[in-house]
Amino acid sequence: MAALDAFQCVATKLDLREFDPKQVPSEVKLKVLEAARTTGSGNNIQHWKFILVQDRENLGKLARDSTSGKWVEGANFAVIVLTTPRFGFHLIDAGRVAQNVQLAAWNYGVASGAFAGMNRAALEKDFKISSDLTASIVVGFGYPLRKIIGRKNRKPIEELVFAERYGEPFDPQQLKT
Repeated sequence: MAALDAFQCVATKLDLREFDPKQVPSEVKLKVLEAARTTGSGNNIQHWKFILVQDRENLGKLARDSTSGKWVEGANFAVIVLTTPRFGFHLIDAGRVAQNVQLAAWNYGVASGAFAGMNRAALEKDFKISSDLTASIVVGFGYPLRKIIGRKNRKPIEELVFAERYGEPFDPQQLKT
């Protein structure tokens, strides 16, 4: 299990939705779950909970309960991120968890994709989700079906970053040391 440095993980991780049937080792799954558990949360409340889904039948239910993640049926495993909606920052925390688990998996060559479109009533019933929690996001994992190079098609930094005020051109050469 080769490791990447943190920036390389961020710069090369792509969202994938087609997975090889090769099984992800339990130690990698545990690292993914530890990444979820150790994610920061608003006011350090740690209100989130996680459901590990690895049974084929349950991955199928997860796909059927989805409106945008039918592909999760082909994943090796998935994590349902549950948050407490009474906290105004719960969706930010869900996003933080999703990013951390995806980067942790990618560190070991395990690809992932995420979705938030779901039939909540069906999901709550199928996975016995408590009424005080909401399924905020689902992340599916598996080895990539094809070799990927991890090159992202992103806009240039000068189109996305402004200097001091919106609209003021950013020049990377002008960064202060």
